[in-house]
Amino acid sequence: MTFFEMKNRIGITLSSQIILFFLLTFLQFNMGFGQTNYTEKIKGIESTLPMVFISGGSYIMGSPKTEAGHFGDEGPQHEVEISPFWMGQYEITWDLYNLFVTRELDGNQVDKKNTNEVNLDIDAVSGATTPYVEMSFGMGTDGYPAICMTQYAAVKFCEWLSAMTGHFYRLPTEAEWEYACRAGTSTAYSFGDESSLLSEYAWYENNSGEKYQKVGTKQPNPWGLFDMHGNVAEWTLDQYIPSAYLSRSKGVKNPLEKVTKEYPKTVRGGSWMDPPGRLRSAARRPSSKNWKKRDPQIPKSKWWHTDAPFVGFRVVRPLETPSPDEQKNYWNYESNE
Repeated sequence: MTFFEMKNRIGITLSSQIILFFLLTFLQFNMGFGQTNYTEKIKGIESTLPMVFISGGSYIMGSPKTEAGHFGDEGPQHEVEISPFWMGQYEITWDLYNLFVTRELDGNQVDKKNTNEVNLDIDAVSGATTPYVEMSFGMGTDGYPAICMTQYAAVKFCEWLSAMTGHFYRLPTEAEWEYACRAGTSTAYSFGDESSLLSEYAWYENNSGEKYQKVGTKQPNPWGLFDMHGNVAEWTLDQYIPSAYLSRSKGVKNPLEKVTKEYPKTVRGGSWMDPPGRLRSAARRPSSKNWKKRDPQIPKSKWWHTDAPFVGFRVVRPLETPSPDEQKNYWNYESNE
């Protein structure tokens, strides 16, 4: 039976059918009332940043005790409502991150205008110090994920990217990250419960060759995001609190555990160094001061984790742009790193 035959049976007129048909088609292909994927560009470079639109919705965060690999900090499961946002299709690569470190393209900042989400003087954005060793550790830079930055450095990259483009960028919250990783699924991984399929979607300890790999070389999750499982683990905005889920009521909206101290903060997704259990959608990992163990500087760098070659990040852009004061709250973490 065709669409129109079904609607005729319930007495809808031809004109109403046509209107309804086009409305449904529009919604289907323009996830979130006309919002679509886009590609962010910075003037003067070939590298781009593809962004995937993630429609808002509700999901069950955390994992059941029966899930293989479950840890206590993943429960109790609870319902979470998430507002719409865009997320980077790939992890941030050295191609882009090194431009933030060197600041050689700051002069290509977009012009300030009323239509911008962000109008920030690029000179006001703190710049990362040059690391005392080569932070890719010989694993590759062209198309490979950037690693070893602190959460503070990742936050400042987001501020720099916002100033350069006029669009507001930040790190994802832990709840946003899991929502995007699951992509509508409730299984251990976005492709199901069987870790035997992991090699098709992720770089991890069994197939990575003891190094990270170029982004986007495995299959994406159902929403078109690559490397949500494995390759490098990813920073979120949240303080890591093992018991955080205990205090959340049913139907909590856009939860965020605000940062109040340097350690620990929450990392998600697992990495090229990790076993399958750490790559599950619900798996959580706290940062550690040991990630700076070999840093010889006194005081130790607030920009680099010399002993965390497994940590990177990706960015998000919320559909609803926060006010300038709220933007600063997402970027100004000086007292906590």
